Amino acid sequence: MKIIAFTGMPGCGKSEAVKLAKEKNIPVFRMGDLVWEETKKRGLPLTDENVGNLATVERKKHGYDIWAKRTIERIKKEKISSDIILIDGLRGDAEVNAFKKEFDSNFILIAIHSSPKARWERISKRKRDDDTASEEQFKGRDERELSWGLGSSIAVADYIIVNDDKSIEEFRREVGKVLRKVTKSN
Repeated sequence: MKIIAFTGMPGCGKSEAVKLAKEKNIPVFRMGDLVWEETKKRGLPLTDENVGNLATVERKKHGYDIWAKRTIERIKKEKISSDIILIDGLRGDAEVNAFKKEFDSNFILIAIHSSPKARWERISKRKRDDDTASEEQFKGRDERELSWGLGSSIAVADYIIVNDDKSIEEFRREVGKVLRKVTKSN
């Protein structure tokens, strides 16, 4: 089984890349869903502050690879028949190492990179439950996620897709090209 993971800062375009993978019938596991589920289980609203704080507390308590380990457990429980699985939202080098340990050379990391300006413009328009409401909060979220090792995961990616000035169509074409390249042996 080949595991492809997307990493990148909030608002870089991961969700759009995931949509494309789903259109290609690639099963997707969103690491953030596990954090959302845990947040809801604790009776907390899905706000950036609650989701981010919970993710940080769990990392500090159980190790910075905890969300990767929980995702790996979920993948194993699901017994997916596909030869390819996509992981959305990998957030740090500890998570990269957990996936590499489990899947070895069958793990491929794709980073999506966008400038802070482009990312803020996207986030301020999309209105997702856990999005930040102000540019100051946006910068705080970046700092929090970088403290988890997100910059390191971007730095060690097997592929990097820059998504600043591209139209959605251009970005989707580039993501499709990379997905075809990394899945062609299957």
